[in-house]
Amino acid sequence: MRKIGTQTVVFENKPRIIGNYSVVGPKEGRGPMANYFDYILNHDLYGEKTYEKAEQKIMETAVMGAIEKAGLQPNDIDLFISGDLLNQIISATFTAKDFDTSFIGLFGACSTMTESLSVGSCLVDGGYFSRVLCGTCSHFSTAERQFRYPLELGNQRPPTSQWTVTGAGASLLSLKGDGPYIEMATFGKVCDYGVADVNNMGAAMAPAAMHTLKVHFEDTKRKPDDYDLILTGDLGKLGSEILIDLMEKEGYPLGENYVDCGNLVFDKEQKTFMGGSGCGCSATIFNSYVLQKLKSGEYRSILILSTGALLSTLSSQQGNTIPGIAHAVVVRRDE
Repeated sequence: MRKIGTQTVVFENKPRIIGNYSVVGPKEGRGPMANYFDYILNHDLYGEKTYEKAEQKIMETAVMGAIEKAGLQPNDIDLFISGDLLNQIISATFTAKDFDTSFIGLFGACSTMTESLSVGSCLVDGGYFSRVLCGTCSHFSTAERQFRYPLELGNQRPPTSQWTVTGAGASLLSLKGDGPYIEMATFGKVCDYGVADVNNMGAAMAPAAMHTLKVHFEDTKRKPDDYDLILTGDLGKLGSEILIDLMEKEGYPLGENYVDCGNLVFDKEQKTFMGGSGCGCSATIFNSYVLQKLKSGEYRSILILSTGALLSTLSSQQGNTIPGIAHAVVVRRDE
């Protein structure tokens, strides 16, 4: 059995990230991570007529960038795994329809980056596919239109709100090649602590992050200090503070090696309140800053868990609460 504990899978054959790419919008390009991103848009419409078409184009750019970085061609890819925040994951599916390869569409909301890496690593490690491309994307304007209000209304954003990252990230997995490798994955469970405020995603997702982290440490017999970096997806300022409190109560205090992607992508002057969110938040930070630090040797072992709020406009309109989920992967570089 390659499964240890209750929810963690160990990959014996070391699926490696042989290509990666990140694309972000203009606002993200003015943030503290700007020097790490591969491509920064001049305008968030990206030359398209709608924001939805721009989001698809951003995903396509990240996909092609990861393939080119690996020195490959699109027809060298065996499987594409992706998803996004829009209904019927249209950014991923419309990218896949012009990308001649097998496709698995996922919906894990903002947990999609590590969800796709987890599923992709299983398929590569098991020998079912040679090269698997994993990725996701989001766009501020498409997410606002779908989940909250049209931007034209100019609604005031509450202090607990976060800013959906306009961006995409892609990682290409293979057993052959160089690069950091996926050591293990902890698949999360759906958690619901009763939060119903669609403008407080951090509070809704923090319990799921806590549960996955706790299970990971229990399954692996590891502790937080065993990692150079522990990174959550997009809990933002409030959500990450809640997670720190929850982990303290569970007996796993998080130290200075813990940080949230939502707290990294923007600075205080950009007025994003609780920070970044969206599928593109952890996808862009992981496929730029984190992998560069691993490749340079500054980090040797990192634990990243993207966090997702599993709501829809329909569920919120019917008064339902917001369940959350988080999937974790351990990424290492060779000693």
